Amino acid sequence: MAENPKLSVIIRTKDEEKNIERAIKSAKPVADEIVVVDSGSKDNTVEIARRLGAKVFFKEWENNASQLNYGIGLCKGEWVFVLDADEELTEELRQSIKTAINSDEYEIYMVNRRTYYMGRFLSHTWQPEWRIRLFKKGKVRFEGTLHEKVVFSGKVGKLKGYLNHYSFKSLYHHYAKSLDYARIMAESMKKEGRKFRIYNLLFNPFWSAFKVYFLKLGFLDGLRGLSVAFSTFLYVFLKYLFLLELELKEKYGDELWK
Repeated sequence: MAENPKLSVIIRTKDEEKNIERAIKSAKPVADEIVVVDSGSKDNTVEIARRLGAKVFFKEWENNASQLNYGIGLCKGEWVFVLDADEELTEELRQSIKTAINSDEYEIYMVNRRTYYMGRFLSHTWQPEWRIRLFKKGKVRFEGTLHEKVVFSGKVGKLKGYLNHYSFKSLYHHYAKSLDYARIMAESMKKEGRKFRIYNLLFNPFWSAFKVYFLKLGFLDGLRGLSVAFSTFLYVFLKYLFLLELELKEKYGDELWK
């Protein structure tokens, strides 16, 4: 690793031994340093990361934004690229990153992430999925809990090439995560003071699924697109149903569920 790195890559981990090697190896050709922020892996994640030359730091899990902001503070590079453990930089993206950090045309860049789902990459569903991942240190911070919000100012450029995303081990894993996310989001909504409304439960799931399948052309991905649209319906429906459950528990107590 360079003594005065220009590009630092940060990766958050917890029990990512099946993914971390792919992520690090995809970043090494372009990164001057790789910073791993681990929140207590019980598998071989930390050992693999260190063997591959990454700098590993421990931080007890708070939320996505907190882990990212802590990791960015550890980075010594002029530029920072945020990489999830289940992601992979393509060759075209690596070349685009090199061009970007040497041109200084922008201080913040977005990358298009594509998801590997049921045997191949989705071409239309969740596409394009532009996310801010490359930026000069100090120009970006993150807020939020489940899905972190990027806070920044100024113009944003776009990088060429894909960021490959291997987020789901199986169909079961996809739907299980949707269920977990729905519950976590409901808890977040409750903390924010949002109230359950019956029209949200009846209307929003259908509209969300319609956007994914028709407006975003998910149907062109065939049954895979249909599966994603249905999971979107389920996630939104359960999110509001969980919110209702939390309100009922607050009103009547846990005895109602025993």
